[in-house]
Amino acid sequence: MKNDTLKPDLLKRIESNLPKMSKGHKLIANFILEHYDKAAYMTASKLGNEVGISESTVVRFADELGFDGYPDLQHSLREIVRNKLTTLQRIEITTDRIGNDDILDKVVNSDMDKIRRTLDKINHEHFNNAVDAILNAENIYILGMRSSSTIASFMSFYFNLIFNNVRHVSGSGGSEIFENIMRITNRDVMIGISFPRYSKRCINAVQFAKTQGAHIIALTDSSISPIASLADSLLLAESDMASFVDSLVAPLSIINAIIVAAAMKKKDDVAMTFKRLEEIWDEFEVYQKLPDVHF
Repeated sequence: MKNDTLKPDLLKRIESNLPKMSKGHKLIANFILEHYDKAAYMTASKLGNEVGISESTVVRFADELGFDGYPDLQHSLREIVRNKLTTLQRIEITTDRIGNDDILDKVVNSDMDKIRRTLDKINHEHFNNAVDAILNAENIYILGMRSSSTIASFMSFYFNLIFNNVRHVSGSGGSEIFENIMRITNRDVMIGISFPRYSKRCINAVQFAKTQGAHIIALTDSSISPIASLADSLLLAESDMASFVDSLVAPLSIINAIIVAAAMKKKDDVAMTFKRLEEIWDEFEVYQKLPDVHF
């Protein structure tokens, strides 16, 4: 067992059941207790091969622990390691999962699966509440740190075309972030975007916004994410925190949906805005014009 200060409930459950387990189940249990970070990303077949038992025995092990099949157990293990993997561990796990063959197909198919699973689990009521809160906000604060800053910037770019009250929160130092949000109130919205490994600066900023009464929209990966408990509107999107490259296709898709939903509810205003923008873009030759193509 790794030297964790507190053992998660699942690992405690496995330990407490260990004395009465069969020989095969003890092999699985001991491997998980010692290597739960690796077991979380092993198929039932691969875990069975690792400890020298059958795949069906691994499936029965999950059933006897009260899980709805092995994938359910695997999901619980991933929750444990969600914020604990170092970059080096992510690289090792990614190598084991993907290998060197058909990398393009495997990565793209994995991303497609994340979007499908996100659509299955996202709360539509929370999504609609988030859009309404954004439309009614006096100010819209958008915050994402580290890799999440890229999709926060994307959201801010399009929101600035729709709204005139958008504040993209950025800053390399902790104090700079608080300087950017010090005037947030209960008439405002804070959109916090945070995925493993969770940024402390993002968590602290969202906590501050919550104490000021702002409506918190949390775009994150799990109900146990540090910002999930602060959310008035919780939007869950799958991310691949095992890979050393954070896969944010699913949260980006949710952001696209928020942008479109907000624009649709402000359709007339948005149409006028883009009509004016097209005139400006043409006047100042913002975009390269392509030659006409004749077929």
